[in-house]
Amino acid sequence: MTPLDDLMRKIPAFKEWVPMWARVGIFLFCIMVFQCSGGIYLVSVNEMMGATSLMQEDILMAGYASFIGLTMAFPVLFRLKFRFPTRTILPAVAIGLIVCNLVTMQTRNLPLLAVTCFIAGFLRMWGTFECFSSIQLRITPTRDFAVFFPVIYLSIFGYIQLSGLTATYLTYFYSWRYMHYLAVGLLLAVILLSHLFLRPFYLRPPLPLYGIDWVGLVLWSVVLLLTAFTFNYGDYYDWFDSPYIRLALVCAFFFLTLNLYRMGHIRHPYVEAETFKYKHFFTVMFLFFALNFLTAVSTVLQGVYTGGILHYDTLNNVSLNFPSLLGVGLGALASWLVLARLRTGYKMATFIGFVLVVSYLIIMYFLISPDTNIEKLYLPVVLRNMGNTMIYIVLTTYLSQIIPFRHFFQSLCAVGFVREGIGGPIATAVVSRLFKITVQSNYYTLGGVLDSLNPVTVRLPFSIYFGELQRQVILVSVKEVFGYAVLAGILLLIFILFARYTKVVHRIKVFRVPVVGRLFAMGFSKEGRKEDTIR
Repeated sequence: MTPLDDLMRKIPAFKEWVPMWARVGIFLFCIMVFQCSGGIYLVSVNEMMGATSLMQEDILMAGYASFIGLTMAFPVLFRLKFRFPTRTILPAVAIGLIVCNLVTMQTRNLPLLAVTCFIAGFLRMWGTFECFSSIQLRITPTRDFAVFFPVIYLSIFGYIQLSGLTATYLTYFYSWRYMHYLAVGLLLAVILLSHLFLRPFYLRPPLPLYGIDWVGLVLWSVVLLLTAFTFNYGDYYDWFDSPYIRLALVCAFFFLTLNLYRMGHIRHPYVEAETFKYKHFFTVMFLFFALNFLTAVSTVLQGVYTGGILHYDTLNNVSLNFPSLLGVGLGALASWLVLARLRTGYKMATFIGFVLVVSYLIIMYFLISPDTNIEKLYLPVVLRNMGNTMIYIVLTTYLSQIIPFRHFFQSLCAVGFVREGIGGPIATAVVSRLFKITVQSNYYTLGGVLDSLNPVTVRLPFSIYFGELQRQVILVSVKEVFGYAVLAGILLLIFILFARYTKVVHRIKVFRVPVVGRLFAMGFSKEGRKEDTIR
């Protein structure tokens, strides 16, 4: 371990009298607060719709904007870290998130709500990265990504489940605004802790923020937001019959073309063209896209099944977050064992993750019945979240091996276009459309025999047999779409078996210290300053 590593392992951003356990604990607390302060909470959609007169699509659009803001932060995270000390970053992020939470509670304006949630997502990623990068050497002194990423995703996905639980209980017993009040209070605690325990520590003089393509950040964000708008509102506006959808697609295509043109004609674009040229990069994007489709079946249909067929209330539905949390922990543990201990290849680890997700679909296919109790859903939910967490960890670790540090964070941003950006809206729109078509088809099939010649229509009132028809149609349609997902998942597993992966290395490390030294040297040498000025 170099002297710089030894210094960073002591987390020098804190004042000298703060004990080590408190330093790590404070940063973990800050990570929890940032992850639970997203600006909007999708578990409170129904309550927000009633209180704000917004549609479900409006609130989902704000959620998608938050995810897009999160992924667009990646390329500038290190530049921001080298420019500002931790004592400045954490209070700034906390103040920004407080403003975002206050605006979210009060506004009825959809564009303002979307922009606010976009900023909140960006700030969440900035604050989370600052905390994790500061305690990295406490987690893994050897800078091993196979150890580091399981801890990251365990924290992020775990806090998401806890945030959903907290928001649901506060909404059920009080009001959806109480979750925002709680977030504001926790963010004020972050500001207080930063003031009491942190100091303005610099390893080197601050690195100037020259040469960042802020225009590229805006253009890529607009492309993703327009695409998410298209697939989120497509069914509501009747797709291409709507001028809004056509205009959104044309504008998205125009800005995408402009982005691609700028990638080849400016010196340092926000996402460089070389990022997309690495071997197997598009394979990783495809796997994340496939994962979005498989998990969209759960997002769209599990709520329909538990609410429309099993008639679970809000608290029963959110109780499934407890097995989800267990699945996240098991997924992180399995990834650590496979990558850090057993040194299994990425192909096998990815295959195992998708087997777990497909197992969820298979078990749910056979469990779909009006008589299923909630305890039977625990196992498939655990498997789904275990597989989902494992795939995120394995594929992100794989990216760290095939892509050098110069483009690694840009690759996380580019993969995030699918992973957190447009993959979710597209997959949800496709699954929802398929379910809608299936429901219509089954109405014609099952309802065709309910005519005046059927003795059932004579003995029972119309409302009774029509209600039963509706229940049976939803039940059969949910089962049918799950069956399609099972077939698609099996085909995906076959594809993974035939895919080729780069050979796994024995130790997966982040960038070495000399790289940091070169970055600082570039920023503070005369040549570096001259180059930055030119850019």
